[in-house]
Amino acid sequence: MASAAVRAQVAAKWQESFNRLNRSQPGISGLLAFSEAWTLAIEFLKPRDLNDPAPQKQHDLNQVRAAFGVVGECRRLPVMMEVFLEDMRKSQHLITREVEAYMTLYEVKGSAPLQCVVSLNASSQSNSDPESIRSLVYRLVEWYNAWKPTTDLGPTMISAYTLAFQTHIFSVLPPSFARGIKALVSATLQRTVSQLQDPQDRVLWQAFDTLSLIDRYETLIASVGYEFIESYVEETCARRWSKPMLATLRAWMIDKIVPWMLYPFARGATNADEAKTMMQGVGSRFDFHMHKTLCNLRTQEIFDIIVDFPESAGALQDLKECLARVDQRADLVQALRQANNKRLLHPGADTKDILTHYVSTIKCLRIVDPPGVLLFKVADPTRRYLRDRPDTIRCIVASLVGDGESGDSLVDENDPIQPLQQPEMENYSDPEWNPEPIDAGPDFRASKSSDVISTIVSIYDTKDLFVKELQVLLAQRLLAVKDGNFDRERRNVEILKIRFGEAALQVCEVMLRDMTDSRRIDQHVQSQKASSMHPTIISRHFWPALESSDMVMPEQFQILQEQYSKEFSVFKPDKVLRWLPHLGRVHLQLELEDRTLHSFELFSEKDVWTVDELVLRSGSVNRNAAVKALATWVDMHVLKEDSEGVFRLLSVAEGHAPGSRLQAPKPEAGELPPVMSVQQQQAEQMKMYWKQNGAKFIEGMLTNLGSLPLDRIQSMLKFAPGYDRTVEQLGSFMEAARREGLVNVKDSMWRLGK
Repeated sequence: MASAAVRAQVAAKWQESFNRLNRSQPGISGLLAFSEAWTLAIEFLKPRDLNDPAPQKQHDLNQVRAAFGVVGECRRLPVMMEVFLEDMRKSQHLITREVEAYMTLYEVKGSAPLQCVVSLNASSQSNSDPESIRSLVYRLVEWYNAWKPTTDLGPTMISAYTLAFQTHIFSVLPPSFARGIKALVSATLQRTVSQLQDPQDRVLWQAFDTLSLIDRYETLIASVGYEFIESYVEETCARRWSKPMLATLRAWMIDKIVPWMLYPFARGATNADEAKTMMQGVGSRFDFHMHKTLCNLRTQEIFDIIVDFPESAGALQDLKECLARVDQRADLVQALRQANNKRLLHPGADTKDILTHYVSTIKCLRIVDPPGVLLFKVADPTRRYLRDRPDTIRCIVASLVGDGESGDSLVDENDPIQPLQQPEMENYSDPEWNPEPIDAGPDFRASKSSDVISTIVSIYDTKDLFVKELQVLLAQRLLAVKDGNFDRERRNVEILKIRFGEAALQVCEVMLRDMTDSRRIDQHVQSQKASSMHPTIISRHFWPALESSDMVMPEQFQILQEQYSKEFSVFKPDKVLRWLPHLGRVHLQLELEDRTLHSFELFSEKDVWTVDELVLRSGSVNRNAAVKALATWVDMHVLKEDSEGVFRLLSVAEGHAPGSRLQAPKPEAGELPPVMSVQQQQAEQMKMYWKQNGAKFIEGMLTNLGSLPLDRIQSMLKFAPGYDRTVEQLGSFMEAARREGLVNVKDSMWRLGK
């Protein structure tokens, strides 16, 4: 049994509730009025079936407002809202059924219209037709408006209803609905860009806003714009590098994309300023994506852009601006390094092509990134690869002293000639000093802008290698000159003196002076005693080593050499001539019965010779070279090979008319005298450390100490007089000795060969 206190409390609560509902009316008249108002309000708010053909009961809105006022006066609106929301939940299956029907028509291929109570438009009956989604959206708006409470109930109840309605439709919409929304949005973008405005587009976006589909699918809507921008950039900018495209793209964005963006991202704006404020964030994202797309495209094309430079300067300006907006510097470095490794840094690529591409890379990346961080990261593999190639220095030097006729010079003739720039210590007191870029590696050193030649020469740690190669190439060019005109070589030396300094080119000056003095000495000797021999006299200590030969000249030439040497000794008593007959040229005229030949030698003594006899008579001439020379005369029908290795002079040409005149073959164009290259000179000098004059260096080490690693051999050779080779040069020499069978190597341990 309840206590008296509990009964009193319940009675008090009951009386309070009765008074609130009765509203101080006499008897229970107020309670009856509340009951009638509650019944009317609930009946008015109860969700109805839009597909019910029965006519809907019409209510007097004034009575409805009065009923809402009574319920509110009795403070029962929250309870009424709960009842309304519960009634709506019980009717949500009506919306679910329509969503399923529309989505089935959209998804199922070739399906017939479903037999259901809903009424669909005929345009909704095609497979994957976004119009089905449009109809569904419009239909959902109808349901929303039909069930929406009147504004007299206040924003709280409307917000609660909207949340419940949207929660339900979002829970029943299948994943394919997003695909249909994307197709609809894409269609509105296409019409806006094509300036074919459809009034229904505005209605569609309003329906999206009503159902909060814009907020729910904001990422998907933005992706439509992103994809359209990507396709347009790919279509209009791919492989178009001659002029910058960013300005054109920005104008296109303002003219075509921004008007479409007003629908989803500036809804509710009443003027241009409001729209601009609302679109500030999303507009920045779209601009960022446009820059990112163009940056990705140019990153993919960067190798070909460099190849096409300077015609591709416009694309480089775009890339520079894009990298300032989009942080994709690492992607650019990775893409270019991968392209270089795949398309350039392999044995099939010519060293000249690699150098040309490297020079273009220097010029292009200086435009994109003036501080040089990108160039430092990209060029490192290329520089290491060029450093390992044996002909890199020769290619660089050939370009420096070239005449430009082949069009393959590494430097522009219009560029100013500058001295080689050496790395400088940073001057922190310089008011224009700037810290290194944030993405610079620990090995990066900022430097002032240098010319291309300084950058190429810096591939190697010292310029001495270039100077030696310059001497070799200049020697070849000077010895190849036939008309005595050395103006081009003299001009090249003057230019190189500016780059490398006068001290480094002193030997080249001596070589040029030797050529001039040689002509003067020859004129003096000829004035004392005329001779058909005109030798080129050079200073042995200042010229690169020339290839040696034991070639023996015919007796009449030996007599001429002796006579010339005697006259030379009279003029220069402190000097002696050492002849190099294999480097000279001889002009002879041989008269046969039916023709006259030039440049012919031993066959003037007898008509039949064997190859072995010719090799023996000529000295230590290579047999292959002798056979090749004889084959040339056979092709000219001057000699005939009677049997293997036996050649006979044809006094009368076979198959030619008498009196015809044949000329000996001319040397190949560009053929240079056999001056030993820097690598050959180093190899010859290294041979002295194997075994020379009874002093066994490397051979003695391996004999006495057994197997040795390369660094141990290097450290011991440093005690040898005059040894200044690097461990890499020693490794190359040991590898050459291994190929000759002098040594063997296993597990990096070198030992004498058996």
